[in-house]
Amino acid sequence: MITVESLTKRYGGLTAVDHVSFTAQPGRVTGFLGPNGAGKSTAMRVMVGLTEATAGQATILGRRYTDLPNPGREVGVLLDASAQHAGRTGREILTIAAKTMGLPTSRVDEMLARVSLTDTEATRRVRNYSLGMRQRLGIATALLGDPEVLILDEPANGLDPAGIRWMRDLLRDFADAGGTVLLSSHLLHEIEAIADDIVVIGQGRIVAEGTIAELLASASTRVCAADVTALATALAAAGHEVTLTPDGAVQTDATPAAVGELALAARIALTELRASDGARLEEMFLELTADTQRESRLTDLEGAA
Repeated sequence: MITVESLTKRYGGLTAVDHVSFTAQPGRVTGFLGPNGAGKSTAMRVMVGLTEATAGQATILGRRYTDLPNPGREVGVLLDASAQHAGRTGREILTIAAKTMGLPTSRVDEMLARVSLTDTEATRRVRNYSLGMRQRLGIATALLGDPEVLILDEPANGLDPAGIRWMRDLLRDFADAGGTVLLSSHLLHEIEAIADDIVVIGQGRIVAEGTIAELLASASTRVCAADVTALATALAAAGHEVTLTPDGAVQTDATPAAVGELALAARIALTELRASDGARLEEMFLELTADTQRESRLTDLEGAA
């Protein structure tokens, strides 16, 4: 289990993580989502002792990472696959990690086989690895100590479709066996396919959390129109909440029937109208983080210029 309580990290006048609290449960995959710069990576670095929190705390299996006697045996971590020693071979990196954790070297061969790195690839220097191979090596290192918890930041980066499917199955099997998985990814369709729970962060704060089914069920109606501005104005005038998404649609708390009636009365042609039960994770994500998306901020700045 991972427990994050009022976690805060400030860098001078910048608050990167602002009183973030959530729990990642055993037997479940928790997706940790947010736009670039939202605070995901900073929060994960605090969890594994690489960055000191300004306030609050994060515990893993009831203790801070730095208090774990042999962290690699309890927590598998992959934050940056490119951070591996470029001059060593994949086998050397795993062998050193195994010795550090007090594991038999036979564990190295087991992990190489588990992540499908061949003997030839294992004896190649990491500088000659593709990004996908580095990701596989990083996952092998994370799994080496047979941990109870995995903390992974963008582990699918560089993997081809078959590799992404392999990683999805591996993490699903790990969680189904009782493990805890915290997974950050920009591949929202992959998160949707594997995650049980979702935590969405924007500008350092939690903007939504819950099971993926709950969050998708509560997503608001999505509608596109020939005159989006007029439709948004009509919905707002009727007392409904309205958000313009980066892709030019309107998200509203009004029911599809109410949207249709308002559009008819205002003589606005609709080109798309979708109920919440048809919502997808990408649409929900864009709606929840609309105010923190880089593209939205740039548009606002250009409009104000």
